[in-house]
Amino acid sequence: MNDYKLTAAKAALGLIGPNQSVGLGAGSTIAHLVNLIAGECEYAASLTFTSSSFKTTQLLSGRGLRITPPALLRQLDVYFDGCDQFDAELNALKSGGGIHTTEKILASMADEFVLLGDESKFAKQLNATYPLVIEILPQALQIVLAKLAALFPLATITQRISTQKDGALISDNGNMLVDVYFNEFPAPEELDIQVKMIPGVVEHSLFYHLATKAIIAGENGVKTILPRRLN
Repeated sequence: MNDYKLTAAKAALGLIGPNQSVGLGAGSTIAHLVNLIAGECEYAASLTFTSSSFKTTQLLSGRGLRITPPALLRQLDVYFDGCDQFDAELNALKSGGGIHTTEKILASMADEFVLLGDESKFAKQLNATYPLVIEILPQALQIVLAKLAALFPLATITQRISTQKDGALISDNGNMLVDVYFNEFPAPEELDIQVKMIPGVVEHSLFYHLATKAIIAGENGVKTILPRRLN
């Protein structure tokens, strides 16, 4: 069986040049990319890496690659990450890990932000398959929940609860995480602004107009997709 995520990672390897600063997100495609860099990239020792993910940082360390914490960086040459779904404009939803705030910071500091994955990640328009995840300051939780319910009365809004301990699931930044499940996904531009304007919201998992290209692999090989901006 073909591993399309590995195929996409191999294609991404060609976008990395000597002496670059490289940001990495999380997931199996990113893990493939780390292993390829460590095993096949002749100038791997010249690269500087940073990551939004604890697991990816551990993998980078285990492969002997040079790591710099995000807080010490102001610019990256390229940032690679996977996503749950992206559309023709390369708006992406990253709903799984709950680390989207740091992921978005790294994406915004990169000269190029590249989405990686298999072809199942692409949809002409974002749909309601995945929730919008919102990171919220603890002291603002109830007011943000109330404002979300008023803005999206048909949506199901659920706070993330830990399965490993009693109580709420806490983000890496010490904040609360809330999933918003829509019956029909709102217009991304409006959603991006509406949620960010709520006091107490730290960030959300819609990456609006941030990616510069996507590399996906499938039965018909590897495709590089550039954003089709509608506005």
